[in-house]
Amino acid sequence: MAETARVSATDFDELVTEGAAVPVQGWDFSWLHGRASEERAPWGYAALLADRMADAGGALDLDTGGGEVLAGIPRPPRLLVATEAWPPNVEVARRTLRGLGATVVAVADRPPLPFRHAAFDLVTSRHPVHTCWPEVARVLRPGGRYLSQQIGAGTVRELSEVFVGPRPPRDSQRPEVAAAAARAAGLRVVDLRAATLRTVFRDIAAVVYFLRKVVWTVPDFTVDRYRPQLRRLHERIEAEGEFVAHARRFLIEAVKPD
Repeated sequence: MAETARVSATDFDELVTEGAAVPVQGWDFSWLHGRASEERAPWGYAALLADRMADAGGALDLDTGGGEVLAGIPRPPRLLVATEAWPPNVEVARRTLRGLGATVVAVADRPPLPFRHAAFDLVTSRHPVHTCWPEVARVLRPGGRYLSQQIGAGTVRELSEVFVGPRPPRDSQRPEVAAAAARAAGLRVVDLRAATLRTVFRDIAAVVYFLRKVVWTVPDFTVDRYRPQLRRLHERIEAEGEFVAHARRFLIEAVKPD
């Protein structure tokens, strides 16, 4: 949305109503253009994904969302399957990935995966809700690999603390914990990198939209429940021009031994 539109809509109620009305299906954040921004991770996940997909014979993308990231690969493998657990995203992903010839499978948000043993030589996932490492290892062929960019512990905690106060980061989102779980499942970790990324919100509509879409930030978020906190944050943004938080991300790549 144009910057001029953001500046002119300074009324709190109007902005909150606007942020609450935008559809949140899929994993496309383009509505936030001019209203919020996040630094990109230095390793370039999209380029790594494209490179690994080009060399794969059969690939599985877990938690594909609306398929937006996977859709950017220039050369899909002969067999390409994606999974998604949130029903509104399943149809979005099927439309998005139709041009790649991908099959999108609706799954439960808990294991097991509905695929045979050693079905794929590549498994990928960007920002999975949960990684079931034994299942990843099970569906990988010997010599196959897993590539994932994951949400790190304490991501945008500055924002969540505005609404729910301090809370301890989840250990399962620490890179070293993920690496240990991968090794315990029989995989060999070949790459592990972490980054802290500056994330900026420039109006309260962007905050409302973000919290509705990235639901684990404030799990019980609704506008009505958190209206007082939203108003205080709106006043802070109006006074300071922006609200800054920090996203945590890590890249993990692991190989199943031959």
